[in-house]
Amino acid sequence: MTDRSRLLLFFLLLCHSELVLAQIKYSTPEEVKVGAAIGNVAKDLGLDVSSLISRRVRIVSGADGALFEVNPNNGVLYVHKKIDREQLCDRNAACLTDLKLVVENPLEVHYVTVEIIDSNDHTPSFTEKEKVIEIAESTAPGARFQLSLARDPDVGINSVQRYKLSQNDHFQLEIRDRDEDKIPFLVLQQQLDREQKTNHSLILTAIDGGTPPRSANLNITVKVLDINDNRPTFSKDIYSVTLQENAAVNAIVLNVQATDLDEGTNGEVQYAFGGDINSRVLQLFSLDKQTGEIRVKGLIDYETANVYKLDVQASDKGSPPMKTDCRVIIKIQDKNDNKPEIEITSLSSTVPEDSKPGTVIALISVSDSDSGLNGKVLCRLTEHVPFELKPSFKENMYSLVTKEALDREAVSHYDVFITATDCGEPPLSALKALDIRVSDVNDNAPEYPHSPLELYLTENNPPGGSIYSVSACDMDLNENAVVSYRVIKGESGHKDMASFLNINSENGEISALKSFDFETVKTFQFQVVASDSGSPSLSSNVTVNVFILDQNDNAPVILYPVSSNGSAEGVEEVPRNVNAGHLVTKVRAYDADIGYNGWLLFSLQEVTDHSLFGLDRYTGQIRTLRSFTETDEAEHKLLILVKDNGNVSLSATATVIVKVVEPKEAFAASDVKSSAKDDEETDVTFYLMITLGSVSVLFLISIIVLIAMQCSKSTEYTSKYLQEANYDGTLCHSIQYRSGDKRYMLVGPRMSVGSTIVPGSHANTLVLPDRRNTSEEVRLTFFLQDLFFSILSN
Repeated sequence: MTDRSRLLLFFLLLCHSELVLAQIKYSTPEEVKVGAAIGNVAKDLGLDVSSLISRRVRIVSGADGALFEVNPNNGVLYVHKKIDREQLCDRNAACLTDLKLVVENPLEVHYVTVEIIDSNDHTPSFTEKEKVIEIAESTAPGARFQLSLARDPDVGINSVQRYKLSQNDHFQLEIRDRDEDKIPFLVLQQQLDREQKTNHSLILTAIDGGTPPRSANLNITVKVLDINDNRPTFSKDIYSVTLQENAAVNAIVLNVQATDLDEGTNGEVQYAFGGDINSRVLQLFSLDKQTGEIRVKGLIDYETANVYKLDVQASDKGSPPMKTDCRVIIKIQDKNDNKPEIEITSLSSTVPEDSKPGTVIALISVSDSDSGLNGKVLCRLTEHVPFELKPSFKENMYSLVTKEALDREAVSHYDVFITATDCGEPPLSALKALDIRVSDVNDNAPEYPHSPLELYLTENNPPGGSIYSVSACDMDLNENAVVSYRVIKGESGHKDMASFLNINSENGEISALKSFDFETVKTFQFQVVASDSGSPSLSSNVTVNVFILDQNDNAPVILYPVSSNGSAEGVEEVPRNVNAGHLVTKVRAYDADIGYNGWLLFSLQEVTDHSLFGLDRYTGQIRTLRSFTETDEAEHKLLILVKDNGNVSLSATATVIVKVVEPKEAFAASDVKSSAKDDEETDVTFYLMITLGSVSVLFLISIIVLIAMQCSKSTEYTSKYLQEANYDGTLCHSIQYRSGDKRYMLVGPRMSVGSTIVPGSHANTLVLPDRRNTSEEVRLTFFLQDLFFSILSN
């Protein structure tokens, strides 16, 4: 089982996001069993164990994260794969592995650092099994001979700590420290005598400091040779040089130089790398055995190793040869040759458009293998996007968050580019693209293109038929944009016209359940509600102003003459001695329609003597055309036809019997009757003149006001009359109607006797600008129109 050595916990709250960060540190020995527990992260972070599965607790780090996993059932961090410290950290003193732990709902990111503690799992080893040392018999006591260095992949106390030499009479062991290495030397204690013993066998034992300790042996054979009493000497014991990363192959690193005071072959020096040199170093550097020149042989990469330590031996050609050694330290200078790397952990592919500023979208980490300024990385985002990068407390860690409100209807998705640039010279950059889509929420109510709406409906429409269609659009998507319609019903009763309307909830088509009568109702309004299918649903209203247009569906009604049985018949007595132009009587009629449909014309259908009586076409007055003669008949029958001016004219007839009497016989009765009649006619004429004058003034004022309002609201339109040859310029009424995208006002003239109105004619048509009248303007027009024609009919 693993032992948790220590626990470090601290929390940092980010002010502008909902991301909670914490860092924990654990330690565990290497080579522990797979499944061994490291620590309980749920307990140490204060997380609810029962919610770990629903919150999707997981390790999201890179390759190192595969070594460890979190058990979502109990929050225990355990070993997922076998841990080899030497493979992870080589010979570094501290071996730390950083993990990134993510918990959702709400989002929390915690950083876990696991320290891998070295265990004594490697045995020291020598690069060679046996070493042969040739020593001249004349070698003085105190001479030192470097032995092979033992290597142990473990670090610290588990590395090689000491050497031991087997018991003998001539040699002892001396240890020298070079950096972190312990170099064994064989020191001659007592002068050798080849004649007594040619070879000496020794055992060098390397022992590490583990518990229990591990060891390795090197068999040493010392051959005693004849005299070559001077060994080569290097100019320095340690050579140090700085080499640029990525140096060209065959570039000279440095020259080592050794001299030998002997002459001849005993003084000729040759160079070679030490026997314990790493094979990888031999792939990177070459040594000229004659000159001691060291050159670059392979690719020099600072990120692989930043320093190389080489042992170089110099030996003469004497018999036996004498050797000496030195150390060459090559320091690699970093070059900006690595681009930054960007790792993105996206938490969601879509972002709701109602997300608050500071909502976390993705976690971003950047890294650069270079060192110093070459490895310092700066991050930035694409400009003009509603997102920003929030730095974490840990270097090179960022959170991508929203910085302002989103609107899907304006921009539905963003291509965000993250640029990471190091501070090297020249700087290197990396680019990463992130596609962020904005999801729809129901934040737009349906909209009508115009408000209010106007409907001009001809009376006597068929019940159940379509009369109008409304349409509203919603800028949202899918269910949030599906619009349904309904009519707002008022209080039940005959005055609530909306109760007689039905609307198709899907397409907004409005149908009338009854036929409307202009003479009963001329205008009304109702409201249509458009609602979307979002949750919660949004809606908007529009007012529809309905104007009923008149049809010629009422025949003229005879008001005078009317007999006692209700028929349109009357008897008038006329003295025989009246002059031409004498008013016999006046036929009065009424039509419930308006406009041309209510404009009545009178004509004689039948008359006994056409030369005797005449009928005014517009007033219905019957007057004598000449004086009566003795030969004229005493009784005359006149059949008067009264008809309106509708497209299909409706008519009524009245019969007037004119009796010619002697003046004396009719004087008394006719005098009283004519006196009362004259008084009545005088009063009616007086009031009619006043009413006509008032109505004319009001009508002209209303026309002027309407035209002024049109001109003040829009200067880009002009009003004009479409000319007609039969128009004599006398205004008597107006009718407004719409055709296509234009609105017209029909101004009716007083036509000459016998003229007709041609359907489709543009006579006296005033073209108005394309705008919507207010309800008050239209009601004013209808009021003046009704009042005017009521007076004309009477």
